[in-house]
Amino acid sequence: MSAENVVHIVDTNWKSEVLDSTIPVLVDFWAEWCGPCKMIAPMLDEVAGELAGKIKVVKVDVDHNQKIAGDFGIRAIPTLLIFKGGVVQEQMVGAVNKAALRSKLDAYL
Repeated sequence: MSAENVVHIVDTNWKSEVLDSTIPVLVDFWAEWCGPCKMIAPMLDEVAGELAGKIKVVKVDVDHNQKIAGDFGIRAIPTLLIFKGGVVQEQMVGAVNKAALRSKLDAYL
């Protein structure tokens, strides 16, 4: 369910992959049982490929990483957060379309 340009996050790599990243990071909070999450997954894979090296795309499975989801108050999925310099810059809840997502991401390139 993810492309080669998408990193799967667990507690042990959250800090290094997201908080310490030198490039902006798009974090997808998702779950296997979430229909809208599965619906946007191919679009996120496309964006990850198109922006490889400019923006990092990572996925956090909320069922297996409840602490991370709780730390950011994730109450609905999919939720997308954009981090820059280890700080949340944007939050999008629900299935967003590619044009809307690219518009948000382009501000951080």
